[in-house]
Amino acid sequence: MEIPTYIKIHDAIKKEIDMERWQIGQRLPSERDLAEQYAVSRMTLRQAVTLLVDEGILERRVGSGTYVASHRVQEKMRGTTSFTEIVSSQGKTPSSKVISYQRKIANDTEIKRLQLKPTDYVIRMERVRYADNVPLVFEVASIPERLIKSFAREEITEHFFQTLTDNGYAIGKSQQTIYAKSASERVANYLGIEKGHAVLALTQVSYFTDGCPFEYVHSQYVGDRFEFYLENN
Repeated sequence: MEIPTYIKIHDAIKKEIDMERWQIGQRLPSERDLAEQYAVSRMTLRQAVTLLVDEGILERRVGSGTYVASHRVQEKMRGTTSFTEIVSSQGKTPSSKVISYQRKIANDTEIKRLQLKPTDYVIRMERVRYADNVPLVFEVASIPERLIKSFAREEITEHFFQTLTDNGYAIGKSQQTIYAKSASERVANYLGIEKGHAVLALTQVSYFTDGCPFEYVHSQYVGDRFEFYLENN
């Protein structure tokens, strides 16, 4: 049985990537140029590219083009580790962009997860987190205001976990829930993906070693740029 043309093109492009003709994060030529290079129709070329995107080898960025995908950042589902530590441990450079930073009365979810009173305030911040300048996650973090009154904003937005440990707090366990969902238009815009793109949603409550919760986070990870794995003792 003859191999379909788009599969042949798929294999040819993948070979070029494996041979590092195009580096991780590099933008590929346009569909028209690639179709001419491989002497196929744009429809056939698009089929090959779509398959490579589905496999996580390539990624499309809205309004920008098609790029060689970065290797997925991995997080081991055990203990409590900051995003900065996860990314740095894999040889990548972490960074963040703060979208909003507000003092708010705790909502029902924050009251329950952070063991607060209805009159308590939280600092609620939205951030986009990056690895090597590639957006990985949109997160909303809620922190009891009483806990961080003495900290500068930058100490919270840039290296919160480090700030806590530097001030004598002992970070303990975390409780996490993961589920799949589709990206909303707003989140998709921040992450450079299309609306409806698959994301891994994670809710996490982090605790000090004395059992007191100090952070509630709702995160949405780009599904083909990040993966979680379990490790048992």
